[in-house]
Amino acid sequence: MVLSRPREPLAWTERPDPLPGPGEIRVQVLACGVCRTDLHVVDGDLPHPRLPIVPGHEIVGRIDAVGAGVAGLEMGQRVGIPWLGHTCGVCPYCVGGRENLCDDPLFTGYTRDGGFATAAVADARFAFPLGDNGDDVAVAPLLCAGLIGWRSLVMATEGAGEAETLGIYGFGAAGHIVAQVARWQGRRVFAFTSPGDVATQDFARRLGAAWAGGSDEAPPEPLDAAILYAPVGALVPLALKAVRKGGRVVCAGIHMSDIPRFPYADLWEERQIVSVANLTRQDGLDFLALAPKVGIVTETTTYALKDANEALADLRAGRFEGAAVLVP
Repeated sequence: MVLSRPREPLAWTERPDPLPGPGEIRVQVLACGVCRTDLHVVDGDLPHPRLPIVPGHEIVGRIDAVGAGVAGLEMGQRVGIPWLGHTCGVCPYCVGGRENLCDDPLFTGYTRDGGFATAAVADARFAFPLGDNGDDVAVAPLLCAGLIGWRSLVMATEGAGEAETLGIYGFGAAGHIVAQVARWQGRRVFAFTSPGDVATQDFARRLGAAWAGGSDEAPPEPLDAAILYAPVGALVPLALKAVRKGGRVVCAGIHMSDIPRFPYADLWEERQIVSVANLTRQDGLDFLALAPKVGIVTETTTYALKDANEALADLRAGRFEGAAVLVP
């Protein structure tokens, strides 16, 4: 499914299977999650995609071809391919252990072809061994919603002491995964949804949220930290008002509408606003090792590959709980 121009439907296209180059692998795609970032690529919110592009960066697949110089991965092995698809390795950020901020990166489904396809090629160094436990569809959302969710949770809680109370604004793919991890860690989760979205609030309570309400509501007690997965800038001042002194608000999306003006008093008393950018391979290793211990259950809605446009439309309209997953 190929995007040739932003804001146009993806086109079903027949291509020869891609061939892996040196240091690359090819996988037969078993499942690929549909992420809000894919929506931002398709809708033209993210600038300068490599066009034409095959979206999709929550890929679960089995290796069926290996390029020269690949070590540590084998034919037939199940792997996950995430958003971060390549880094330069030489810029100050890469050398300093912050490869998520690389000056010359490649991103799966944005600047290199992704997983809305039957086969995909990836840099072998950026593929995560998954083992054979867990259903392919259930695992796929962990490759971005889970990984970015994990990085945002670490950033939120490290910056707010013990962070016993955590607010989650936007309870979709990432939110419903992070809520389970936070509950496993012993935190109390407060879920914020679109005003009046009773179904999603009930969904959050079923996953153990201590409270669920509209994003226009104040929580019943101050939050230690808040994470914003909804790409709505107007939520930032609301989240600042909801966190206690010294609290942290983490903006976890790659794209967000403009943040409106707000009084300095809402930021004062050492409250913080920070953003999350991409992920590191260590984030992936840490989270994928933790996920089986948590016992994460992903809520998924599956679509055939040819129905990718329908999946994107349903995500845009909020017509399902949890995550959408394409199955070739």
